Amino acid sequence: MSYARSKTRGLAFTLIELLVVLAILGTLFGLLVSAVQRVREAASRAKCANNLRQISLALHQYHDAYRMLPPGMRLSPDPYPYMAWCARLLPYLEEQPMWLLAQKDYAQNLSFGGPPPHTGLTTFQPIFLCPSEPRWHGVVQPEGWDVAFTHYLGVSGLTSATHDGLLYFNSRVSLNAVTDGTSNTLLVGERPPSPDNRFGWWYAGVGQEGTGSADSFMGVAEYRTTFRAPTCPYGPYSFGPGQDKNYCDTFHFWSHHPGGAQFVMADGSIHFLSYAVKPLMPALASRASGEAVELP
Repeated sequence: MSYARSKTRGLAFTLIELLVVLAILGTLFGLLVSAVQRVREAASRAKCANNLRQISLALHQYHDAYRMLPPGMRLSPDPYPYMAWCARLLPYLEEQPMWLLAQKDYAQNLSFGGPPPHTGLTTFQPIFLCPSEPRWHGVVQPEGWDVAFTHYLGVSGLTSATHDGLLYFNSRVSLNAVTDGTSNTLLVGERPPSPDNRFGWWYAGVGQEGTGSADSFMGVAEYRTTFRAPTCPYGPYSFGPGQDKNYCDTFHFWSHHPGGAQFVMADGSIHFLSYAVKPLMPALASRASGEAVELP
């Protein structure tokens, strides 16, 4: 009996041993969770890059057809007032049925908001959504009707008003005009929609001051000119980390990828840019300013 009790005590865990085991298990679990998160983010980032690659190809096909890039946004006498550049790419993204619907809706009513609203406005397109962005993978109702979003905005240059980039209000830019080099000029970049859902509509949108600014395109040193964010500084805003609930982050490029965001260059290539390149962004955003700058 004495030997049996002694053997039982020898096989038991002490409190210290139990705590050590739990600590080891906790560490291993934390490492496992971190590894899983890294794998998921890598997959999301790759899917996001693939979306941008398809958008890049569509932009170049549009350019081949019209000898210029699509306008960031245009008003009358254009047959598609307020239409974003994203929607003009539909025929080159294997979305011909949606493009035919857009043409039909505009022929019936030049007001994209209706009533009833255009079909495209209320239909989300997965190609314009980054998997790393946790919000707006469907539709919401910021104006009383459904609206679908894009996580990718055109780069208008230094600001939306300078028109020294590639996609802006009433733009008609040929790639031949990119004398700074197409491999060193930004075309499209990431920015999640605004917290109140009013900026970042993929199909069409008014943007700031009716120009589409911060809705379908934006500058890399953008200013806040909308009355919808009265507590945000006037600017300029610059490339850097952002937060979903911070309205002021509406006015600069950022993403949910750790450390930076992905951009399309004018030559069609896709690059992940670290926030550390912020000082280079003005030179990268202009098409013909003569700066000698290369991607890091």
